[in-house]
Amino acid sequence: MFTRFRSMPATAMAAVLGCALMATAAPASAQKKEKPKKGEEAKGGGLSASKGFAPALKKMTEATTAKDAAALQAALTEGQGTATTPDDKYLAAFYQLQLGILNKDQTIQAQALDAMLDSGRTPPENLAVYNFFSGNFAYGAKDYPKAIKRLEAAKAAGSTEPNVPVLLMDSYLNAGQVEQGLATAKAAIEASRAAGQRPSDELYVRPIKALQAAKRNNEVLDLMTLRLRDYNQPTVWRQTLFIALQSNQDKEIGLDIFRLMRATGAMQERPEYAEYAALATEAALPGEVVALIKAGKQSNVIPASDAKFNELLKSQTERMGDEESTLTAYAQKPSTLSNPKVAGATGDAMVGYGRYADAIPLYKAALAAGGDKDLWTYRLGVAQAQSGDTAGAKASFAQVTGPRKRLAELWTVKIDTPATAPAAAAAPAAPAATSATGN
Repeated sequence: MFTRFRSMPATAMAAVLGCALMATAAPASAQKKEKPKKGEEAKGGGLSASKGFAPALKKMTEATTAKDAAALQAALTEGQGTATTPDDKYLAAFYQLQLGILNKDQTIQAQALDAMLDSGRTPPENLAVYNFFSGNFAYGAKDYPKAIKRLEAAKAAGSTEPNVPVLLMDSYLNAGQVEQGLATAKAAIEASRAAGQRPSDELYVRPIKALQAAKRNNEVLDLMTLRLRDYNQPTVWRQTLFIALQSNQDKEIGLDIFRLMRATGAMQERPEYAEYAALATEAALPGEVVALIKAGKQSNVIPASDAKFNELLKSQTERMGDEESTLTAYAQKPSTLSNPKVAGATGDAMVGYGRYADAIPLYKAALAAGGDKDLWTYRLGVAQAQSGDTAGAKASFAQVTGPRKRLAELWTVKIDTPATAPAAAAAPAAPAATSATGN
């Protein structure tokens, strides 16, 4: 059900780091021993090399330009031995990072980023990107407390990297800080929606998994209901409704869950057809059982040779007889309309035959006669939704407050939300950076 996403690929990370960091290479004054030009201090953080460090800095700069890793290693060793000021140490760490990029050594890259950030000399305009990559390295190393620290710093510095929220959320969750992870996810979800974008599915999937592990089932369903706004797909409906089934002990509500599963195209395997058919058979709804089995056969979920379903289809067809043809007259009898249980049951039979519009007055009669308000209001809403009266359906669902409230909310989501394409199976943590490399 759930897939783990990846941290940024090493090749993409190196390319972005190289581009971003070369923009803040040693200032001209350090390389050429000239006084900085006006305005350069703001651009380069006012970095300057000490007299003893300058020769090594020149060598490191030249080796980096030539992409000569061996020469850079030698110059770096010299520079680390002569670095005495905070600026010297920052610049040495910068070239240590270049060495890590040249050698594709993420350990060196991570160490260099730490040294640069901890120096206090990082140019303000680079705090977001440096902290993001440091956090990304920490996340990959499963050092979640450090990842949280760096990613929060990246966020505070105004990072526009789209996967900061995803990595930060997952770091909190892996560190056992479920509330912070959940809050991060919800804030990112609403920010994406406010910007007219579909949130990453990982912002739903990972918190849902954490809430499941904590057995916080109501919150699981809360978040899965929100997820359907952005991922209105049969597979997501299936996942959501199976969790609802697991939390339910009432057969009548179970039948309503399966009806919603069928309405959303989420019935994909034989077992759910078998359970749905058993519940509808027990509820004395042969028309619904027959329609269900035929639909399962048409979709090839139920094989034509399935003996158990074939036997059930035969028995329910016989039981059905001419029931449908007699329903219309029966539905109009005063004795039917004045008895809430009979009126509601007749409405259920109409629904079983797909006659949703005909079921509506029967459910209304059940309510008028003093029947179970939540039950018949909910089923009235379903009949209205299935007959195309979406406004009436939403008004009915809004009145449901009992054990079917969750199902009423899910039907409302179905009405309000257009079908969407599936999410990618495993989105990289930084797709924008990946595209910059052409990978």
